[in-house]
Amino acid sequence: MPPPVSASTGNPAGAPLHWGVNLPLPTLSLPGHRHLVESLPDLGYTDVWTGEGGGIDAFTPLTAAAAWQPELRLGTGVVPVLTRGPGILAQTAATLSQLAEGRLLLGVGASVPAHTTALNGVTHDRPLARVRDTVRFLKRALHGLPVGDAYETLSAPGFSLGHTLPRPPKVLVGALRPRMLRVAYQDGDGAVLNLLTAEDVPRVIEAGRGSAPGEGAGEPKETVVKLFLCPTADVAYARAAGRGFLGWILNQKPYHAFHEWLGRGDLLKESYDRYLLGDRAGAGAALPDSLVDALWLHGEPAALRERIAAYLHPGVTTVLLYVAPTPELHARPEKLGSLLAELRG
Repeated sequence: MPPPVSASTGNPAGAPLHWGVNLPLPTLSLPGHRHLVESLPDLGYTDVWTGEGGGIDAFTPLTAAAAWQPELRLGTGVVPVLTRGPGILAQTAATLSQLAEGRLLLGVGASVPAHTTALNGVTHDRPLARVRDTVRFLKRALHGLPVGDAYETLSAPGFSLGHTLPRPPKVLVGALRPRMLRVAYQDGDGAVLNLLTAEDVPRVIEAGRGSAPGEGAGEPKETVVKLFLCPTADVAYARAAGRGFLGWILNQKPYHAFHEWLGRGDLLKESYDRYLLGDRAGAGAALPDSLVDALWLHGEPAALRERIAAYLHPGVTTVLLYVAPTPELHARPEKLGSLLAELRG
């Protein structure tokens, strides 16, 4: 039987659970984040994270956050490996890690063709191998080791940072299915998980590192769970917003395959068929309410705290909150800080 999990710790060793928020936050311009980022430790948060698809890049907001609030850990969840060369990734991570005095978790991943190809013109070729090679390259480069040339999908044998980092960043992997999860936990320092239910979490972790939540020799592995929150009492608004997002992302090939693996292929079939016909609105409308509610968490803050607590399985080291815009926040943007405090509990 696994050990009990409390709201303050997500792993059986009793290490503190980290709490993060995803930037940008709703209603704030990028410069307007400063006061809130400065106050995050007082609100109960230890981390700020960014993703990278459309909109902002992953590293610039974290650089600002490192200057605004030096107590915070910084994380990318995630940076696509196909849109930057491995050397540039290593240099950028090393630079930001120095600014943050080692408090960086570099999350990388394959992303989806709609980001790598449609937005950047990069062929989405051999994503699993490219992620694995990039992680192995980064682990060597960031620890001051010769990178070598034993990779299938990249070559940079002459690369060197030229200096040794006192606290190299951890390298995490945005992972969904077993093979990428094994890259995350075996080659990397852990995984960034998202778009899964609370009940999915133990199965996904076990697929990557086995059934035992404890670790062997070396640093404990990280498991970051990114949750999408729509903190509103307006159920119709929340479900409409959720369908707008989920109707697209769940029908991207990696996420569709992920949920097929989780046993939801039949549940998603109508949505997927409509998406393939070019009917994105219909794809969102075809998603069952139960699935929207399970992946796009909505309700008052007290109810959301209970939903979040269900994800605190043994092995989860960080809970990362993506907060969606709501009518309440648009009406009272100054309430964002108190909302984050309520969500943290």
